[in-house]
Amino acid sequence: MDLTPSPLARPFPALPVIDGVTLRVARAGYKTWDRSDLTYVELAAGCAVAGVFTKSACASSEVEMGRAQVEQGRARALIVNAGNSNAFTGYRGREAVEQIVAQVAEALHCQGDEVFVSSTGVIGVPLPKDKARAGVAAVLGADTCGWEDAASAIGTTDTFTKGAAAAAFIGDQRVELAGIIKGSGMIAPDMATMLGYVFTDAAVDPAFLQEMLSKANEATFSCITVDGDTSTSDTVLLFATGMAGNAPLTAWDDPGADAFYAALHDVCRELALLVVRDGEGAQKFIEIAVTGAADDASARRVGLAIANSPLVKTAIAGGDANWGRVVMAVGKAGEPADRDRLSIGFGGTWAARDGQPVADYNEAPVAEHLAGQDIRIEVDLGLGEGRATVWTCDLTHGYISINADYRS
Repeated sequence: MDLTPSPLARPFPALPVIDGVTLRVARAGYKTWDRSDLTYVELAAGCAVAGVFTKSACASSEVEMGRAQVEQGRARALIVNAGNSNAFTGYRGREAVEQIVAQVAEALHCQGDEVFVSSTGVIGVPLPKDKARAGVAAVLGADTCGWEDAASAIGTTDTFTKGAAAAAFIGDQRVELAGIIKGSGMIAPDMATMLGYVFTDAAVDPAFLQEMLSKANEATFSCITVDGDTSTSDTVLLFATGMAGNAPLTAWDDPGADAFYAALHDVCRELALLVVRDGEGAQKFIEIAVTGAADDASARRVGLAIANSPLVKTAIAGGDANWGRVVMAVGKAGEPADRDRLSIGFGGTWAARDGQPVADYNEAPVAEHLAGQDIRIEVDLGLGEGRATVWTCDLTHGYISINADYRS
């Protein structure tokens, strides 16, 4: 499979050391590739955790267990395999996860529900227990590594490693946040849409941590789409080691809570946009800004209808300023819309205003905009104050090639 770096790729950033987080990678060999495919993260005792997960009715055992584990709010380890999603594998898949959990818990002398497991890759193939056991043993004994190695090991069809960082002050104490993510295809906004992990040294109450992650997710991970398909394994976890020594955050009116949330939002947004930039076969990054909707939720649904339209996405791929396809997508969204109030633009140039083509419309600046890599579509429904921004990529022949060859 050709995994030439996406033309929209971004270099892996310098991420800070997070006190209470230790990274290791190893090769479990779930696929016939010569690379590390197992990431292990050891976390300080007392580390708080929050998570959001796929809404898929065919979720993996790892997701089902994770949903229950985050309710107790504590974590000591995370282990992620790439190459086998272990989804749709019944009791054999569950037993493989339980074996991994028990093996790590024994090594750390912790409770099993403090060990989080994620898997990504081919659906319908049980995780081989012998490879799982050997892989865990190898990664437990591996040398420590850096963030980019950890990010690389969790990738599948990803063409570049993805990471983001931010910092905030809680009182006089500076706290750090660092995140890594994998995702390229099977990306649709349905709670979480990839495997993403964010770490901070801040002290945050688990319930409040969950509240903040859920809020950040709605504005970031749940506003991206590559192909409209939601994975069986999608997970985003947020770990707070508490090693920074700040007064623990417990509510929104705590000093520093807003600053910490802003930093968390920034990390989640950057990670989400990196996934879109690595969309399978993507050549163009597309931002869709919807205003004038009945409310924000309606604006988001309109935006996603546009973002998931193959006709819109292929038009952008071809540099075709066919705003009629955007009209089509707005009309099919099932949300309040008035044809005679609708306005559509590209890159700051309006093609249609108040339900009619702009009289002196000049397509030249639009064509120039669409020839670039970063594309912006503006839609004003003219109905109310609702607004939302969603992000997607174009649809090219590359997407077909990658997915036609995926299992090989």
